[in-house]
Amino acid sequence: MAQSLEVTERTVWRWLAAAERDDSAAAEPGARAQSKDRFSVTPEVRRLLALWKGNVAAVHRELIARAAKGEQDPPPSIPTLHRAIRRDLTPGERAGLAGGERGARKHDVFLARPRGWRNQVWQTDHMQVPVLVEVDGRARRPWLTWFTDCATNAITGVAVTPVHPSRESVLAALRSAVLREDPYGPFGGLPEKVRVDRGKDFLSRTVTAAFDLLDVTVEDLPAYTPHLKGTVEGLNRAVESMFLAALPGYARQPRPGKRASRPKDEVLLGFEDSTARLLAWTSWWNTEHQPAPLRGKTPLEAWQDDPTPLRDVPAADLWTFTLEDAGTRTLTTRGIRFKKRDYVGPWMTGQAGTHVRVRFMPHHDHRIEVYHAATGRYLGPADLADQATDEQITAVRRARAARTRRLKKDLEASQRERYAAVNQPEAPQRLGALTGAQADAELAQTADADLARLAMPDLIPHAAPPADWRTPASLAALTTPGPPILHPSGRDGASAPDGRAGGPHLPPPTKTQTPRDRGHLPVCRPAGCLRGHHPRSAHRPGEHHRHRRRPRHDVHPRRRRLRQDARRQHLPARTRTRRGCPQDHLPGPAHRPRGALRTVHRTRPGR
Repeated sequence: MAQSLEVTERTVWRWLAAAERDDSAAAEPGARAQSKDRFSVTPEVRRLLALWKGNVAAVHRELIARAAKGEQDPPPSIPTLHRAIRRDLTPGERAGLAGGERGARKHDVFLARPRGWRNQVWQTDHMQVPVLVEVDGRARRPWLTWFTDCATNAITGVAVTPVHPSRESVLAALRSAVLREDPYGPFGGLPEKVRVDRGKDFLSRTVTAAFDLLDVTVEDLPAYTPHLKGTVEGLNRAVESMFLAALPGYARQPRPGKRASRPKDEVLLGFEDSTARLLAWTSWWNTEHQPAPLRGKTPLEAWQDDPTPLRDVPAADLWTFTLEDAGTRTLTTRGIRFKKRDYVGPWMTGQAGTHVRVRFMPHHDHRIEVYHAATGRYLGPADLADQATDEQITAVRRARAARTRRLKKDLEASQRERYAAVNQPEAPQRLGALTGAQADAELAQTADADLARLAMPDLIPHAAPPADWRTPASLAALTTPGPPILHPSGRDGASAPDGRAGGPHLPPPTKTQTPRDRGHLPVCRPAGCLRGHHPRSAHRPGEHHRHRRRPRHDVHPRRRRLRQDARRQHLPARTRTRRGCPQDHLPGPAHRPRGALRTVHRTRPGR
């Protein structure tokens, strides 16, 4: 019996003796006897394990410190605490308390979805290739965007982007996945459903509109759930271990030395060469590799053995559906205006005035596709007019890169702050001293660069209005005091706006005042002059001697423009002169003078 249980004979006799003393020990031989004093994991211990990332020794020190303060009973020994944690917590719980949900997920059991038919469900994802390739003289890590069929594990479409992917990468991969013509076939057709993660490229307006036009359902999976699209996630791991790890420039290659730096003499693959090798590996995966779920079949054999009919789309229609719609435009003699640029094509001759619809591939600014706005008929492509040369584009990109590096350096310098090192608890002391002149110079430079501060309306206060004007108190506080008004009587005192304070109320002036005397141009007319009539220019009151014209005002009230002179007094931009009046006013326009000086300001009552 001891040999069958793979224990010693003495252990069997101990189990029998324990069963005679306690009947419950016979149900589980070898288990420790249950006792009321046995230590078990409490919710407080679980919280401490989560706080200390599963460190049992740190939890034991925390329990000892609390017991020393009298907050709880003395804890058990470290071996007892270890046994209690292993007994009361599952491996998934221990991994979750130490590493979070991702660590706990490694101990979960996942069900496999039943395999359906071809083109029932596709999965798609982005993947950054861990291989450095040469792109325009710089080492970069490209991105892969591909679609895979869940029933046959076939890679239906793939697109490679030298830098960060976008919705254009998704549309290019979708186009290669749906078409079954050379060089894309034989896999393809329209799927019934596509599973995507919450990537903004897959959920963009252009991509979702393309799926709607193709009658494909998009299933948006919850965030941080890679196990829900295990087919494409497994493909991401397989391509790295089976293909990318052997390429030159593999970024995760173990290297000797303390710093895993890339050798300086390492020769990197070009982007074109690396893309060709990746497409060759994709063909090998589809035609020669035998994944374990297919039970000895290749993806091509599993695809051909499935009798499910396929839904094909013509290449021209697919190209139209996967373009972004930019609305309608009018074709002019300069071509088509799109994004503040002109696009022209040889087919536009004689088509000026036609309403067209513009479609374009995202980020492809050099060409657009033009369709008739009413019938939807394809008219032809249009290329960018006055396109810059390659040398100009290279110079612009070089200048942008230099500006980016300079701005990054300035930002790092502005955010770099130094503090004094301390060995005693004290307040932090910031280092870096400036002289008063340096601080003033830097602040002045900042103020000059801040155009918003220069545009403040109260930077130069307006001049105070005359004392006989009715000015609200809120506006009078924003002005500066002006010179006193010189009245014809020679008194310096001025009456208040309401005529009850500040001096006696003076009658209207009996002669025309000059701007120099007044400091402003209020409404003032000679004695006995009606509004708009001068006694010297009319035979009878209200009638002019020249063709009986209606009175003309110097400046229309809605078109009057003001300016500031040296004394900061508002003066009208132009005045008219009339014969027989003094010329001590602002110069008027270069035309024949007509009549006397008349400066009339129409104001509303109460102003």
